Amino acid sequence: MSKVKAASRPAARKKDSLLHHIRKEWKLYTFLILPILYYVLFKYVPVLGNIIAFRRYKGGPNILGQDWVGFRYFNQFLTDPSFWNAFWNTLRLSIGYLLVRFPVTLIFALLINEIRKQKWKKTVQTISYLPHFISLVVVCGMVKELLASNGPINSLIASLGLDKIAFLSEPGWFDTIYIGSGVWQALGWGTILYLTAMTNINTELYEASSIDGAGKFKQAIHVTIPGIMPTIMTLLIMDIGGIVTSSNMQKILLLYNPLTQERADIIGTLVYRMGIAGGNFSYAAAVGLFEAVIGLILVTGANFLSKKFTETSLW
Repeated sequence: MSKVKAASRPAARKKDSLLHHIRKEWKLYTFLILPILYYVLFKYVPVLGNIIAFRRYKGGPNILGQDWVGFRYFNQFLTDPSFWNAFWNTLRLSIGYLLVRFPVTLIFALLINEIRKQKWKKTVQTISYLPHFISLVVVCGMVKELLASNGPINSLIASLGLDKIAFLSEPGWFDTIYIGSGVWQALGWGTILYLTAMTNINTELYEASSIDGAGKFKQAIHVTIPGIMPTIMTLLIMDIGGIVTSSNMQKILLLYNPLTQERADIIGTLVYRMGIAGGNFSYAAAVGLFEAVIGLILVTGANFLSKKFTETSLW
C-alpha cells in the first residue's frame, strides 16, 4: 500500500507543477486556443462523418438517420475492378515519386551544403525554392504548354528530324510527367530540414576526418549523413505513411484526360468522381476510410522498423 502511495506522489506533484505553470504563464497558453480549435473543428470533428460509410447516405445534415447497411459499400468497392486499378495506380505513382524525390532531395541538400560562399549558396537556395510557391494550377498549365504537340519540347524534337511525341495523350508518359514535375517543384523546399539539421553537426568531426585523409565524398558518407540520420528517418517514415493517402489528387485531376485515365486514376480521383461528381457519398466514404487505415498501418510499420534498426522514431 505504501509503495502505491509513493508511486502516486510524483504523478501528483507533476500535475500540480503543470497547473502552477499554466496559472503563471496563462498568457502564453492562450496562443494554443486557436490551433486547438482548428484541429478539433477541422481534423477531429469530421472523423465522425466516417459513419456514412456504414449507412445509405443520400445527403442532408442527418448522417445518423440513414439506413444502416454495415459493410455493404466496403464489399462493393473491394469487388470493383476500377477501385483496384486506382489502388495500384496510387501505389505505383507514390512509390515511384518517393524513390526519385527522396534521394534527389538529399543529394541536392548535400551539394548545397558544400557551397562555401554564402552569396552563391543563398542564390541557389532562392532559385530552387521558387517553384514551391508557384500555384499548382499554374504548374500544370506550364507542363501542358511545354508538352503540347506544338510546344517547345516537341518543336525541338521536330527540329532534330524526329517524330513528335504525344506526351499528354500517351499513358506511358504520365508517370514521367507526374514525377518529373513534382520533383522540380518540391526539390528546393525539401532541402530545408536537411540543411537545418546539417548546421547542428559538430565541425570538429569534419576537421578530424580531413586529418585522416577523408575527402568531401567520404565526409558526406561518414559524417554528414550519419549526423542527419534522425531527420532522414523521420521524413522517410512520414513519406511512407503517405504512400496511399498523399498522392496529389488535384495535380492528377489537372493533368489527366480520358486517354490517360486508366493509368492516371488514383484513389483520390476515384473518391472525387464517386462522391462529389457521382453523389455516391457512402461509397466514397468507405474508400476514403479504407485508404486512411492503410496509411495508418504503413506509418506504424515504418515507425516500428525505424525504431528497431536505427533507434529513430516518431513515438
